[in-house]
Amino acid sequence: MKPPLAHEHAYSERSLATPSPGLRVAQRQISELFIAAADVIGMPRSIGEIYGLIFSTPRPLTFQQIVDQLDLSKGSVSQGLKSLRGVGAVRKIYVAGDRRDYFEPETELRNLVAGLLRDRIHPHLELGKQRLERVRLDVAAGEDLDDEEREMLRARVAKLESWRKQGAVILPLLAKVLG
Repeated sequence: MKPPLAHEHAYSERSLATPSPGLRVAQRQISELFIAAADVIGMPRSIGEIYGLIFSTPRPLTFQQIVDQLDLSKGSVSQGLKSLRGVGAVRKIYVAGDRRDYFEPETELRNLVAGLLRDRIHPHLELGKQRLERVRLDVAAGEDLDDEEREMLRARVAKLESWRKQGAVILPLLAKVLG
């Protein structure tokens, strides 16, 4: 029998019983909040559903319980859990006497935001830097642009570069503040 790690909780199989109907209503409402949040940050609906279910369940859930309760494909749940684990939104835990993986939510906002900044936003800033350089070169070489169009596009590209640089400064500071 594998002992729990310091951050893991030991649950008995008895403590993992099916939730009451009243909890299921609240779970649906909480899940809707996370579905909307996932949409805002450009993540699939299924990720919001999975996190909402895990967040609103008082006990950790197995992969199969998530599949069954949400009626999602195993592939969607697998990808969703991988994404959620990648940003630190859920973690696998050990349940005494059970060989299955169980999942529980990260509930600290600072940890969730820090994970999203690190894994979702920072890579976009880096990719944006490369794209902006290509746009700048295209504008400079744009033979089909008249002088007014070229100057307007140069100014807009300069504005985008300024925004990207500001983001590159602000996001690491925000991540540091959040821990």
